[in-house]
Amino acid sequence: MSGARPRVMILGGGFAGLFAAQRLARAPVDVVVYDRTNHHLFQPLLYQVATAALAAPDVASPIRRVLRRQKNATVLLDEATRIDPGAREVHFKKSGRQPYDHLIVATGARHTYFGHDEWEQHAPGLKTLEDAFNVRYRIISAFEEAERLGGGPEAAPWLRFVVVGAGPTGVELAGAIAEIARKTLTRDFRRFSPGSAEVILVEGGPRVLPAMVERLSDDAVSQLQRLGVEVLLDTKVTAVDARGVDIDGERIDARTVLWAAGNQASPLGRDLGSTDRAGRVNVRPTLEANDHDNVYVCGDLAHFEQDGAPVPGVAPAALQMGRHAADNIRRQVAGEKKRPFRYLDKGTLATIGRKKAVGRVAGLNLTGTLAWLGWLFVHLIYLVGFRNRAVVVFEWAYSYVTYQRSARVVVDAGGGVVDPRAPVPKSTEGTAARETT
Repeated sequence: MSGARPRVMILGGGFAGLFAAQRLARAPVDVVVYDRTNHHLFQPLLYQVATAALAAPDVASPIRRVLRRQKNATVLLDEATRIDPGAREVHFKKSGRQPYDHLIVATGARHTYFGHDEWEQHAPGLKTLEDAFNVRYRIISAFEEAERLGGGPEAAPWLRFVVVGAGPTGVELAGAIAEIARKTLTRDFRRFSPGSAEVILVEGGPRVLPAMVERLSDDAVSQLQRLGVEVLLDTKVTAVDARGVDIDGERIDARTVLWAAGNQASPLGRDLGSTDRAGRVNVRPTLEANDHDNVYVCGDLAHFEQDGAPVPGVAPAALQMGRHAADNIRRQVAGEKKRPFRYLDKGTLATIGRKKAVGRVAGLNLTGTLAWLGWLFVHLIYLVGFRNRAVVVFEWAYSYVTYQRSARVVVDAGGGVVDPRAPVPKSTEGTAARETT
């Protein structure tokens, strides 16, 4: 390598990548951060962009602005296509081959459709701002179509929302849509009642929020049901198209289907050796890839087991991994021994709606208002930037007092809804259907 200082390359500007870069601020290294977008996205609040509670700038910060005072950091907009650990190079779409001395790979994950990628066009997931805009467009447009149709049987499929997957994202989406229908939009339409909307949460397993203890899962179901959400457990999705979903042989006619059922790690992980079934890279205690020195893998892309179980793919874990990888690079540069990573679980919280949430913090089970206030506080702490925190506090206060959502403006990004007069696809004919009445 040319130059007097080691070059640390970071792929991904999420929690792991951004906090790793900041941790190296005073290290005698040159840091270069590559991302295919120009912003750090606060993913835990992305569902609020999708459900019109927050605007995109409230949960996203330009990476270049965050690192503007860090003299040893350079930010480049590009997408990595291949990692060559043997040559210590990364291939990029625009920049070609670029060398590194130390590499931190934190390129995250996308939603997976379990071998049915064709479902994505009909059931979008929620990982990026583009996803959030698409989901918001579909939700708002569904109510607009119901108004145009004047309510009644024709409008019923537009007023039926299906969320697939009952992890935190699915639970949060389902609760938010129910609140939009029953609180936010109650006075906005003349030809139908938004409160008549159906929200159906479908989960293939026996519990919602399966990472939490059973008591909290049961409490989450109760809170969802009080919001008017129908929860279907032990239910498998067998088909998805523009007109709805098939679940265990039953047809649900729904024009808005949203996907929150699983994750698949970034394909870059395949360049780094052994992976698990979700494509996550198996890493050593130091967070280096099992098969390669000086290549650290963090966040959703890393499979790291602690106390017999994988560390969860959540923002606090990614943040801690990023910082630890940076600390180990600092130790390497200083000629010191690298240290093993230890995840500090500070608790888990999931919000369901206004004063409705569940969580476990410091060994205590929290539900209702107390869990909701804890969720608000924790998310404000981790949100990047004073401006974002101030705006989000104001928006939450405004929404709490008025039940309104200030980011309801939508633009057709291309095919978010289907023509209600379109014929039902042949693949769904003859199946049992949840009738529109």
